[in-house]
Amino acid sequence: MQICEYAFFILQMLIKIYEDNPNPKAIQQAVDILKRGGVIIYPTDTVYGIGCDITNQKAIERVCAIRGLRPDKANLSFICYDLTDISQYTKPFDTTVFRVLKKALPGPFTFIFNASSQVPKLLSSKKKTVGIRVPDNSIVREIVKELGNPIVTASIHDEDEIIEYSTDPELIYEKYEDKVDLVIDGGYGDNIASTVVDLTNGEFEIIRDGKGDLELYL
Repeated sequence: MQICEYAFFILQMLIKIYEDNPNPKAIQQAVDILKRGGVIIYPTDTVYGIGCDITNQKAIERVCAIRGLRPDKANLSFICYDLTDISQYTKPFDTTVFRVLKKALPGPFTFIFNASSQVPKLLSSKKKTVGIRVPDNSIVREIVKELGNPIVTASIHDEDEIIEYSTDPELIYEKYEDKVDLVIDGGYGDNIASTVVDLTNGEFEIIRDGKGDLELYL
């Protein structure tokens, strides 16, 4: 039986992790899967996301294939643990931006920055920009912390005509169990995505209204 480079033999799993007190063994299980090039589905402070380790190109391509995206066209963002992580992947920004980020994060925002050379080519657009999140969700942040790298994030969309995003982790598992290596049940997700803010010109330009209210932090 032939397998692709990113594939490995593990049981397809749905595991429950409680946000208030994430089980370290369950967190490590997710981290081990990511380190082996796996793809996982996880909760955030907005909608459920699908992702992988940003350092694994094959895994990124796999995420794109699952979502039906072209790697060279996909505007993928990634999740960092905190502001220290963000500074590694962006070009320098001024103190005004830093103060807003410090107040707004962790939170339901995706900030678009000018990308540094640390960002994998598959994650930066032709404009050399990158979207970064620090969600207010201890499950995914603990995974990122233990992994030691950010993880790619793309939203889990629903095929329903009314509901845009899938919210029930068990139904998400039923849909994706043969496509991903792990689904984390962190409770019902939200149906409102993050607010997207473009910072590439040094100004706060909202390009998608979402769950976060940026005016609270300006």
